[in-house]
Amino acid sequence: MPLQLHKECMKLMGNQFEISVVAVSKNYANECIAKAVTEIKRIENLLTTFNDCSETNLINAAAGIHPVQVSEETFRLIQRSIRISNVTQGAFDITYGSIDKNLWNFNLNMQALPDAHTAKKMVRLINYKNIELNENDFSVLLKHKGMRIGFGGIGKGYAADKAKQVLLACGIESGIVNASGDLITWGFQPNGEPWTIGIAHPDAAYSVFSYFNISNMAVATSGNYEKFVWINGKKYSHTINPKTGLPITGIKSVTIITTHAEIADAMATPVTIMGIEAGLDMINQMNNIEAIIVDDDNRVFTSHNIRINKNKYTKN
Repeated sequence: MPLQLHKECMKLMGNQFEISVVAVSKNYANECIAKAVTEIKRIENLLTTFNDCSETNLINAAAGIHPVQVSEETFRLIQRSIRISNVTQGAFDITYGSIDKNLWNFNLNMQALPDAHTAKKMVRLINYKNIELNENDFSVLLKHKGMRIGFGGIGKGYAADKAKQVLLACGIESGIVNASGDLITWGFQPNGEPWTIGIAHPDAAYSVFSYFNISNMAVATSGNYEKFVWINGKKYSHTINPKTGLPITGIKSVTIITTHAEIADAMATPVTIMGIEAGLDMINQMNNIEAIIVDDDNRVFTSHNIRINKNKYTKN
């Protein structure tokens, strides 16, 4: 029997996941996908903030009081998150959970931005440098009461990478794990061609802005097309700058292409926050990572190794 593409869609981690595998047997494909789903659910239980007993919430509940011993897996993910915070100069920060969401609801009732002083005050607890890690017992301490961590900026990508590992262990040599737009690819389509990945149009989330062919790479896009607010004729993204407490403007979407979904997921938002010039300068100094940025005027900016030709992106 020839190789065929088998897909399953499901809601996990509060997001839509689509797992695609290339296999001869549909039954075998479904068995492997089921194992990947089990792995994603395991990670969700580890990282969720919707379960008081999750390691994330145990850390948050003990903020400013005492360290919490966690699994090595969670400890290492926090450790890697802090490294990304250092690289992005704090534009990525898992302590964003400390923010007061009442200040920014991004719905039709929002008619004005908070003043700069109020906004700055509300993000005072966001500071990854106040996470204390103990390598000896894998314990985590948030130094100040009220601090909270969350993995919304990296968790989906991490889950996609882990699901890929499970599928590879099952013998699936080609596939895609798509975690609501944060995706990892490996191998090839049944016809031997690379995977074709579309980028959501910045003005229409369900339309394709452009596409490119990749294999063994990850892609993540952060855009303001799904949640935003207009105030005095200006569009503000739901993405908050953790240093100022104010929403970012000027960029519609950032797409990151790299080797792991975890990194792609984690880097898309900080490039948005840093802005076009600083964001691309950072990406151009890093290995095995590229970026495509679309600004509010639909101008496209790319890192050095991306070539654009007639609305089709290719990686040199």
